[in-house]
Parts: sequence; C-alpha cells; structure tokens
Amino acid sequence: MAGGIGSRFWPLSRVSRPKQFLDILGVGKTLLQQTFGRFIKICDPDNIYVVTNADYKDHVVDQLPEINPDNVLREPMMRNTAPCVAYANQRIVIKNPDANIVVAPSDHLILKEEEFIKVIKQGLEFTADNKGLLTLGIKPSRPDTGYGYIQINSNGNVKTKNNKIRKVKTFTEKPDYELAKVFYESGEFYWNSGIFLWSLKSVMEAFEKHLPEVCSLFGEGEALYNTDKEEAFIKKTYSKCRNVSLDYGIMEKASNVFVLCSDFGWSDLGTWGSLYANSEKDDNGNVIRGKDVMMYNTKDCVVNVPDSKLVVLQGLDDYIVVESDNILLVCRKKDEQQIRQYVNDVKMGKGEKYI
Repeated sequence: MAGGIGSRFWPLSRVSRPKQFLDILGVGKTLLQQTFGRFIKICDPDNIYVVTNADYKDHVVDQLPEINPDNVLREPMMRNTAPCVAYANQRIVIKNPDANIVVAPSDHLILKEEEFIKVIKQGLEFTADNKGLLTLGIKPSRPDTGYGYIQINSNGNVKTKNNKIRKVKTFTEKPDYELAKVFYESGEFYWNSGIFLWSLKSVMEAFEKHLPEVCSLFGEGEALYNTDKEEAFIKKTYSKCRNVSLDYGIMEKASNVFVLCSDFGWSDLGTWGSLYANSEKDDNGNVIRGKDVMMYNTKDCVVNVPDSKLVVLQGLDDYIVVESDNILLVCRKKDEQQIRQYVNDVKMGKGEKYI
C-alpha cells in the first residue's frame, strides 16, 4: 500500500512526493524501495502488487524497475485501506484464486530484517492452513499513544510451530497515556502494525460478510480487469465507494482474527518523533540530516535541511527543524501532532502550492 500523503512529515513529505518515495532515513533507498527489497526475499517480483494513487504511478515505476507496471494498481482517489485491498483482491483472484497474501504499508521501518522475513514465513504457513485473518502484533517497548493496540486472548492460543499466534480479544485505537500505560504493564496488549496476512479466499469471504457493498462494487468489474476498460471502471467504483479502513471494516468485526506476536524492530515512521527515536544521534542527542549544520547549546532535536544550505542553530531543546523547497518548519517535538493542523491551515490560508 503506497497511496498515503504522509502529512505528518510535512514539509519534506508533500502531496507531489510523499514520504514513501523519499530516502527519509538517509540510507540511499526510499522507504518504498526498502519495503520492496524485503519482499523480493519472500516472493517473486511478479507476485508483488503496489496499490497507489494514480498520480504516483511514475514514482513507483521509476523507483521499482523490477516490477511489472501492470502490477501497479492506480487509485483515482483516497478511500482508505479496505477499498485498496478489495481492488488488489480482484486482480489477484484472476491470477491465482488460491493465493496466500501479505498486505503491508510501503513506509514502515524494519530494523531486524531477517527476523521479519522469518515472521512473515511463519504467518504464511498459518494462513495457508487456516481460515484466520492474521495481523502482526509488535511487543511494545513503551506506553506509546501513537499506535493502535491489540489485546490477545490469553486462553486463545493456536497450536502452531512457534506458539506465538493468539486469538485477538479486542482492538483499541490510539489511547491516552494513562490507558497506554495500563496496556503496556498488563502484558496482554501489542501494537497494531497494520501488516496483515491471509488467504485470498479467507479475506474475500470476510469482505462478503462485513463489507458486502465494497465487495459488490469491485466484483461488478470481474470481466473488465486487465483490459483497457479497467481504468474507467475503477474511477467509477471509487467515486461510489465509501472511505473505510480494514481495521474498522473487517478486523474489528470478524470472529476469526489472530495475531502473531512479534518483535522485529518495527516503527510505522508516522511522525518526525518516530524518525528521531529510530535514528542515530550525536553526543547531544541530535539527529541531523544536512552537510552544513552548526549546533550551539542545542540538544535532542531532529534537523533535516538541504545539503546546499548552511544552518546555524543555537539554544534549541527538543525541537523539529525542517526545510524543504520554499518552506521552513520550526516546531517543538512534543507538539508534532499539530503538524497536520498546520498543513490544513497553510492549505486554507496560503494555497495548495505549499502542500
């Protein structure tokens, strides 16, 4: 899934080039390229589909020359994750109705790649033999308020080789700090990674039961997929389809949902703060991207500026400083959740060119 606009990473992430198409970690590869690189170790590139906004198809094709351009599915508008998966399902069922599937965001950080691949293979073994809908739960390292949580059923173990697959008891969206602390200390809750595994048959049955209108809309074009009429059909379908997430539309309603308890150095890299937490720091706790940055009495900041610009910072503590094109953002790290509001205010007051 590569269709988001990454507004919380503004101004580096822009509508014209969102964060999944950026080398936001400074490692020489974009987040999309890193994600693709992990999955080609698990399956053939011909079996990898990228669902993205129609405006981003060229970005995907340019950054992933190994992928078949026909496997880049173009969404005409944003409708959240359930329509995205419903569209992919219809394309995959033509190729292989017995497919075993992983659904993953294109912009996550995975630090322990070998462990991740091991976990994915274990999950696929489970979904090949069971009708369950499986999600990867991440063992929390702190009471974080930025993630959704999955509560495991302590009496719902499933007999598998690794004994880490549990029945899901509840899903909880981003809690406040006190509730997150209770979750963390209980040992029964895992972060919801947003990475899903299932057989095609299982997920299509789930759509038919819990999101029948979405399933029906995409199913009407059965004879049009992989033809020159697909694009027009998809535009029409998306205009009719409601905005609904997989979590809300299916995972929170289905009775056959399981979680594979995991720990592979995961972050959704949703904010500048999460980037800071997962990046190397200097002796003063600063994360710096930029060749000519001079720091005086400045600590615990994340700084991302062009290599061509000399930047001098003095007296800052726990700030975000980002310059991109014609925009400079200076924001306290603890207030980073307000960046979305800043983006909206800029859009309303200054125009689309800054977004």
